[in-house]
Amino acid sequence: MNGSAQSPDDGYERPGGPARIPGPRGAADDLDPGHAPRPLPSPPSEPASSPPPSHAVLKSLLGAWALAACSPEETRAVEDHLTECAPCAEEALRLRDAVGLLHPEESLDLKPLLRSRVLEDCLGKRPARIPVPTWASPYDTETARLDALLQDFGDSEWHTPVRLKWFEEERSRSQRTTVAGVIGHLMTVDGLIATALGLDDPLGAAAPPGGPTVRTEYFWGASSYPTTRQVREPWREQGHTLVRTVSFAGRGVAELAVDYGGFALPLGDAFLERAFECWVHAWDIADAVDYPYEPPSGPHLHGMIDLAARLLPGALAQRRRAGLAAPAQGLVAAGAPGRTLHLEIEGAGGGGWDIALDSPGAKPSAERTVAEIALDGIEFCQLAAGHISPEDAAVGQHGDREAIRDVLFAAASLSRL
Repeated sequence: MNGSAQSPDDGYERPGGPARIPGPRGAADDLDPGHAPRPLPSPPSEPASSPPPSHAVLKSLLGAWALAACSPEETRAVEDHLTECAPCAEEALRLRDAVGLLHPEESLDLKPLLRSRVLEDCLGKRPARIPVPTWASPYDTETARLDALLQDFGDSEWHTPVRLKWFEEERSRSQRTTVAGVIGHLMTVDGLIATALGLDDPLGAAAPPGGPTVRTEYFWGASSYPTTRQVREPWREQGHTLVRTVSFAGRGVAELAVDYGGFALPLGDAFLERAFECWVHAWDIADAVDYPYEPPSGPHLHGMIDLAARLLPGALAQRRRAGLAAPAQGLVAAGAPGRTLHLEIEGAGGGGWDIALDSPGAKPSAERTVAEIALDGIEFCQLAAGHISPEDAAVGQHGDREAIRDVLFAAASLSRL
């Protein structure tokens, strides 16, 4: 039987239960008979962290970034992105160059190394994935391979005796040092490239003027204590800096001159020359510790051989001026066809090169070829490094014997400490 209740305020009965008392709602107000309890409201959620901007958004900000018009948060996001995205890094460089051209009070003749300063802050945060110029790739690879060889050397290996060899004054020369001394030698000669790029000289302000031999002897004699394994870190850091700098430089940087004391090389050729010496001395170190060491890859080896072949006419002319080679037999005007020796290099990295015999300015000519030489690629590199003498090189030869001898000795004369 349903009951009823009387309201204390109006005297009327209300169906469905007791009267509701006016006033603030409480928990009991939600419990109407015959109805399910009402769910409590959920607590407010924490605001979700915003996801990083997409590639498309960051790319659209490059123009504002180049004009320094981004907010601090946008600037950080763009610069973090540039260390990971090579296409955007290249676009950023182009935009920064364009911004530089908008200032009429500044010189429009931009230096090729300007690009290396554009992402200085980004590169200080972490290494960037950036494209390395083709001509710097052999150096980047050979220094990495040598560093991998050195990685597990203990103190005793760092002081292992190593004998460096080269060819000078018609005979083989050598210098005894240690593994650490070899790395110091590489670092000081690489310093010639560093100074050409406006970077710090590893020898400091007291560095003597001169080429590789003078610098190396200064480094070896600067301390009364033997060089230790501590030389590895500055050598490795310098190599990384060189590669990083030219990777962000303009196209014209490959033509910068690197002064070797008695001669100069364009920066692109200097990087190849340093890659060649790094490989040769890594080979010396591996031989001293009785460890196998592979030659460079075919394309890199080809570039090194090509550099040596291009230097042969100049080396031959220098020896002729010193009275160490036969006199020229047919001087011609620069660019005119002259007597030629054909050099055929076999194996990985091989190919064919025509060498002008009488003048570096003469044009090699197949019709005026007077001699041919065939050599294995690794053996040719050993000859150019001064590790074997011209008389001991296993050479296939045909034609003018005097021209063949002069070219073989010129190849050996490319070597030095």
